[in-house]
Amino acid sequence: MGFTLRALGVIERVGNRLPHPFWLFVILSAVLLLLSWGLHGLGVSAESPTDGKTIAVRSLLSDAGVTMMLDGLIDNYATFPPLGVVLVVMLGVAVADRAGLLTAMLRAALSRVPVKAVTFVIALTGMLAHIASDAAFVVMIPLGAIAYRSVGRNPVLGAVVAFVSVSGGHAASPLVTPSDATLAALTTAAAHTIDPSYTVTPVANYFFSLASALVLSLVITLIAETLLTRRLAMMADNDAVKAGKDAAAAEEEGGAEAGATAASGAGTDELPDLSLTREERRGLRAAGITAAVLLAALTIAAVPSGSPLRGEHGAVIDSPLVHNIAVFLSLLFFATGIAYGRAVGTVRTAKDIPEMMATGLRELTPVLVLFFAISQFLAYFKWTAIGEVMAITGAKLLDSSGVPVALVFVGVIVVVSVMNLMLTSGSAMWALIGPIFVPMLMLLEVAPETTWALFRIADSCTNPITPMSPYFALCLGFVRRYRPTAGIGTLMSLTLPVSLSLLVVWTLLFLAWYFVGLPFGPGAPTH
Repeated sequence: MGFTLRALGVIERVGNRLPHPFWLFVILSAVLLLLSWGLHGLGVSAESPTDGKTIAVRSLLSDAGVTMMLDGLIDNYATFPPLGVVLVVMLGVAVADRAGLLTAMLRAALSRVPVKAVTFVIALTGMLAHIASDAAFVVMIPLGAIAYRSVGRNPVLGAVVAFVSVSGGHAASPLVTPSDATLAALTTAAAHTIDPSYTVTPVANYFFSLASALVLSLVITLIAETLLTRRLAMMADNDAVKAGKDAAAAEEEGGAEAGATAASGAGTDELPDLSLTREERRGLRAAGITAAVLLAALTIAAVPSGSPLRGEHGAVIDSPLVHNIAVFLSLLFFATGIAYGRAVGTVRTAKDIPEMMATGLRELTPVLVLFFAISQFLAYFKWTAIGEVMAITGAKLLDSSGVPVALVFVGVIVVVSVMNLMLTSGSAMWALIGPIFVPMLMLLEVAPETTWALFRIADSCTNPITPMSPYFALCLGFVRRYRPTAGIGTLMSLTLPVSLSLLVVWTLLFLAWYFVGLPFGPGAPTH
C-alpha cells in the first residue's frame, strides 16, 4: 500500500502540472506543425494497402498547409462531428435534468432496497445513472451512502460502491448515454482515415455495454461484500477514538447533532432523503406513459418495409432510424422531461422549456470551448497524413511480428489505462488517440466498433484511483462526513481493489466476446 500511495503521489504531482485540455491541444497543434515539417523534409511515407498509392506526410508549414489552416478554421469547428450530436442530445437531456426527472428516477431505483440486495442494486443503478452524465456522481454518491445507512450498514461503503459504479463502470450502461453519441462521432471521424464512408452509430457498442453493466455490477458486489467490508471493519476500531474526539469538539462548538453524527457514523442532514413525494411519483408515472407512447409510435412507424425510417430495401440497421438515434434520444428526454415537469410543477409555462434548454447548453460551454481546440488539431492531423502513415506502418509491424491479436488488445488497454490516470476527459483522450488506434486496427481487420469497445474498458477502470478526477475529491468529501480521519489513502485503499478487478474481468469479457464473434451492437461487426 505504501508503494502504491507513493506512486499515486508522483502521478498526482505530474498530472497537476499538465495544462488545461484546451491548451494541451493547442500545444499539440504547435508540436504537429514542427513534426509535419520534419517528417515531410525526411520524405516519410507509406504505401496504402487498399490501392497501392504512396501516402506522404505533408507539412503544415508549407503554403498549402497555411492556406488549409486559415481557410478551414471555421469549417473545422462547425463541421466537427461530435459538436452537432452533443448539442442536439443535450437539448433534450437538459429538459429532463432541469425538470427533476433524472434525479427522481435514480432515487426511485434506490428506494425500498432489501438489505441483501443493496450493493448490487446501487452498483447497477450507478450503471443506469450514466445517462445523467457527470450529474450521476453528484446524485449517486450521497444516495449510495443514504441507502446503506437506511438498512443499517456502513454509509462509507455505500458512497464508495456508488462512486466506483459510476466512475469505474463509466462506459458500461444498460441505456444509450450522451457520451455514446460523442464517442461514436469521434470514432467515425477516426475511421474516415481508412474508409470515408464508414459510420459508427451511438448504439454500435450497445450489446457489449449492456452485458458489461451486468457483469461489472456483480464484480463490484463481490469485492464490496468480501474485501471492502473486512477493510472497513479493520478501520472501525482505529476510528473510534478519533470520532469521539471530533464529537466532543463539535458539541463544544454548538454542533451537538453534527458531533453525534461524527461519533456514530450516521448521516448528516445535508443529504437528501430517498423517499419520493406524491407529486414525484405522479411525475414518474406521467414520464413512463409518455415514454411508452413515444416508443410505441416509433415502433409502429418503423414496421412498414417502405417506412422512411427504414434504409435501402427495408433495412433496419443501416437506416435513418439507427443513424439518427441521437435525435430520437433527445426527443425522448425532451418529452418525458416535460411530462414529469408538468406533473410536479417544475414546468409551469411554455417559456420554462427553452430556458431549461438554454441552461443545459450553458453548462456545456466548457465542452464547446474544448471542441474548438480538438477540432483544429484533428483537422491538421488528418491533413498531414501522419495518422495514416503511422497506422499503416504500425499495422505492418504488428502483422510481420506475428503478435497475437489478443496481446495487441491487452497492450492497447494497458497503455490507455495509464494515460487515463492523468487525462481523465474521455472525449479529449479519444480525440487524441482514436485517429491512431482506430485506423491501425482497421488495417488488421479489426472493426472501429471493436476498438471503441477496447477504449471503453481503458477509459473507465482507472477512474476511481486517479486524484486527477474532480469526482475522486467529491467522493472523499462525502466519505469524510462519516469518517473524518479519511484521506486520499483511505479512499484509494477502498477503490484500488475494485479498479483492478474491473480491469481484469472486463478485459477477459472483451476477449471472450471478440473470439466468440458476438456483435458489439446492432449492425456492428466484430471484424
